[in-house]
Amino acid sequence: MEKTLSFVKVDLERDAELLHKWQQQSYVVPFWKLDMPFTEYKTHLEHFLADKHQTLYLGLIDGVPMSYWEAYWVRGDVVEDCYDPHPKDQGIHLLIGEEAFLGQGYAMPLLRAMVHFQFLSKGTEKVIAEPDIMNEKMIHVFEKCRFEKVKPIKLPDKTGMLMFCHRETFERRWSDVFKAAAT
Repeated sequence: MEKTLSFVKVDLERDAELLHKWQQQSYVVPFWKLDMPFTEYKTHLEHFLADKHQTLYLGLIDGVPMSYWEAYWVRGDVVEDCYDPHPKDQGIHLLIGEEAFLGQGYAMPLLRAMVHFQFLSKGTEKVIAEPDIMNEKMIHVFEKCRFEKVKPIKLPDKTGMLMFCHRETFERRWSDVFKAAAT
């Protein structure tokens, strides 16, 4: 059965409670470390929404919010000190928030759609990710999407696996998917 994947920008008033609920999930807490009272989380989300180097999205399947995304410019992010970034490099963070959608095969098509969207930005030749080095499931999803492991990196809140997805590799692998979607 065909599903419709879509993304909408996060709205503080509309989405804060839902995102806070997702951050409390036992499978999210070890990697995101945002299990805090709602008022603290809402303040955190306000700051993230005001940060001009990133855009926050909800991922939806058939109109149902089920995932959270942070699409960001590497310049201005803590990860920029971990490698020699190009000025137009972008990065991505994601989580599946609704437990019913876990293990259903949605993470990779959603990731592929978001990375495709990021590559629509003129000059972006690389999208990076830095999932927690212990998050083997997400590392596997990134690899399926054509991200390559580069090296472990130390970040303020974790040791991440720096991963690169180059435009040419991505387009070569997924061009048929996006051509079919355009027709």
